[in-house]
Amino acid sequence: MEESRDPTGQAQHHLAGAGGPGFGSFRFWFATQRWEWSPEVYRMHGYAPGEVEPTTELILAHKHPDDRDQVTEQITRSVSEGRPFSSRHRFLDTQGNTHHVIVVSDRILDATDAVVGTAGYYVALDETLASAEREALDAVLPEVVESRAVIEQAKGVLMRMYSINAEQAFKVLSWRSQETNVKLRDLAEALIGALPQVPPAQPSTVTAFDHVLLTIHERIHSSSD
Repeated sequence: MEESRDPTGQAQHHLAGAGGPGFGSFRFWFATQRWEWSPEVYRMHGYAPGEVEPTTELILAHKHPDDRDQVTEQITRSVSEGRPFSSRHRFLDTQGNTHHVIVVSDRILDATDAVVGTAGYYVALDETLASAEREALDAVLPEVVESRAVIEQAKGVLMRMYSINAEQAFKVLSWRSQETNVKLRDLAEALIGALPQVPPAQPSTVTAFDHVLLTIHERIHSSSD
């Protein structure tokens, strides 16, 4: 396997063992266009681990017809521009069930800091929290109450960036907290602190938000009539 640095933190061992309820990890190597799935991603798609070889063609065949062009474009851009493959979309498993996921990833760099692939996670958005996840969330609830402000800010960022709801955003935060063994409050504070590293919104986005901000009172008045 290629020597590399990847954001799943598993450059020195196999993807087996990566993942947990509602999420799984993957890698995609640009030069060979080879995909690697953790057992959880196989199961999300309805396969036993190792049952099939994940290929771009197979992955696209599973995408929801309304999302397939979008995902195709993002994979093509990843290969041509050396960009991470990140997306929010739907896919169909082998039984025809629809799954809503976000794919969050970063670059894989070789020893010379050249981008050689992308690695990250599938995060299921449509699953009810499993009992193990609920226990984990219960364990951090006192911390959530004490640190509500910064956690709510971090949730708001995730909601806007990934177009997800508040419960899903909290699930993403909790997942990263458990996966990295970092306290939820500390993770939220670090996320908010790192926002200046994110490029500013496009002027068209700011203009659209300006319009909403300056006219939002009209919507409130009209809804109360």
